[in-house]
Amino acid sequence: MKIRFILNPVSGRNARTVRLRPLLLDYIRDRSLDAELHVTDGPGHAVELARNAVQVGCQRVVAIGGDGTLNEVAQGLVHTPAALALVPCGSGNGLALHLGIPLAPRAALELAAASSARITAIDTGSVNGHPFFNAMGLGLDADISLRFNQLTTRGLPAYVSTGFSAFNQRRSQRCKITVGNRTETLDILLIAIANSDQYGNRAFIAPGASVVDGQLDLIAIRPVNHVGAAFLGSRLFLGTIDHSPDTFRLRGTRFIIERPAPGLVHTDGETHETGAKVEVCVHPQSLRIVVPALLRGIAIPAKTPSADFAPQPL
Repeated sequence: MKIRFILNPVSGRNARTVRLRPLLLDYIRDRSLDAELHVTDGPGHAVELARNAVQVGCQRVVAIGGDGTLNEVAQGLVHTPAALALVPCGSGNGLALHLGIPLAPRAALELAAASSARITAIDTGSVNGHPFFNAMGLGLDADISLRFNQLTTRGLPAYVSTGFSAFNQRRSQRCKITVGNRTETLDILLIAIANSDQYGNRAFIAPGASVVDGQLDLIAIRPVNHVGAAFLGSRLFLGTIDHSPDTFRLRGTRFIIERPAPGLVHTDGETHETGAKVEVCVHPQSLRIVVPALLRGIAIPAKTPSADFAPQPL
């Protein structure tokens, strides 16, 4: 089996990620793998490396980094026969946690490189042409991502601190949300659309969501004060945020969100400027991925669906 490892050396601003390079080289050598290690040198490079891996016949491509690295590598593998594997090293690791991927590097490597590993096809999403694999968002959600990406120190405490700072300067928006024949107009603090059940760090923005149901979950949070935000924060980690009267949830395959003006969205934590009209679509079973043999509480098919993985645009 031909494997390509793609390492982001600055993922999560984490010194541990840099130290993984010699571990990876030793791992490849000790197991006599038909594999090579590539290190990214900037934004977009992982997409290029993943696409090239498919072209040269790699059956598996391993993303070593955080959610941004996952996003770029997965972009190069959507609708191809190559399977994505994850060695999560970021500050959130939302999709990895949802799928039960080990967070310990050695255990994650063992799963990623195992020739007998279980592979399944999961859904992916896109927003105004930008792919995402775990979650996207706008409003306060995107503002927090923009601020967080400018930090030199990452992790949950930094994310919480950034969230409080952004919340103190919050602005609500009146948005029209359309899914199928249903339209709702709401004042919102943020909108998140999730493929998995969580942002990362076990912060469950869409409890019960599944990456194999052919749908995405939209969660809108109405404007709240500081007390309301504290209650929502606790519900986020308890997995009950959708039980709050301050949230609104829809499930569907395509959402159109019309907001007052152009602005930011984020895709797996990376921000983009987009128009006032935001269109989000699901792409069912479009990414093959390595998963653990046993997944507790997650409905993953036992066998990879016999889908046509000929290259297609998102």
